[in-house]
Amino acid sequence: MMSLTFSALDLVPVIGGVDDTIALNEAVKLAQAAERLGYSRYWVAEHHNMPGLACTSPEVLLAHIGVKTERIRIGSGALLLPHYKPLKVAESFNLLASLYPGRIDLGMGRAPGGSAQASMALSGNFLENVRQLPDSLKGITELMEGSFEYEGEPVVARPSPSIHPELWLLGTNSKSAAYAAEFGMGYVFGQFMSDSDGVEIVHSYRKAFIPSRRCPQPKVIVTVGTVCAETAEEAAQLAASGTALFQSDGAIEEKLISTHRKLFVGEANDVAASLEQLALQYGIDEIMIVTMIPDYKKRLRSFELLAHALQSRSF
Repeated sequence: MMSLTFSALDLVPVIGGVDDTIALNEAVKLAQAAERLGYSRYWVAEHHNMPGLACTSPEVLLAHIGVKTERIRIGSGALLLPHYKPLKVAESFNLLASLYPGRIDLGMGRAPGGSAQASMALSGNFLENVRQLPDSLKGITELMEGSFEYEGEPVVARPSPSIHPELWLLGTNSKSAAYAAEFGMGYVFGQFMSDSDGVEIVHSYRKAFIPSRRCPQPKVIVTVGTVCAETAEEAAQLAASGTALFQSDGAIEEKLISTHRKLFVGEANDVAASLEQLALQYGIDEIMIVTMIPDYKKRLRSFELLAHALQSRSF
């Protein structure tokens, strides 16, 4: 008997001609629905200079989401670490963890999250920043453990929460898995936007994992795209319209929408059964769901249908 949990990833899309404020309000609604429906986490992504996506600062949006929810874990999926200094990241998420004890996840990634021009405007030479990612990850872990020094002097990321954020590294290939293993972090494999062999990558992460104080055992989440509706035909139509919208909009990376095998579409019971098989294939106990369709109400309904189907199954 499996013990399988599900989480929600929100790219905070701007759809249907709405303004960004409405898109952000819809993010709150999805977080609240996810909490009500029993999803274990709600994460938001970071993107820059993309007219179809409204979240440029996960930590700011999470502060708002935290007020609007009560129990669900909230986090970044992902905060793009090459753009930032480790101290600022640690301070921001320690502050969130102090406001919402036991609920904060710091999920980090190494993608630019926008155009080359946006990346240069944000943090200068992005490729050089990526090259320094191991040092940044080391800095984050030391700051969270209270052992960070700068020029021989201790530096503390304040405030000091009673329960520190969980640390996760997100990725789509073996490089990110190797970093997660090296620094003793949880690993989130983005199957919904990867052409790599996810099972082998997750295996390599587990094999190379070095235990840390925060994470004594390897932890894995796999993120997949899903679209559920009352009928398989409606789900297929929604998935197709979502693909067409985000292709023409140019807001989503091509990888996100180009491979149908990474997208689970249909009636909720069928999708739930497929996700159960996926979990067995990976040997995981948590799957993160992202649903990109051009209708906020039907997006909520998709999460709702899937939750009800999952609750009716004996995992």
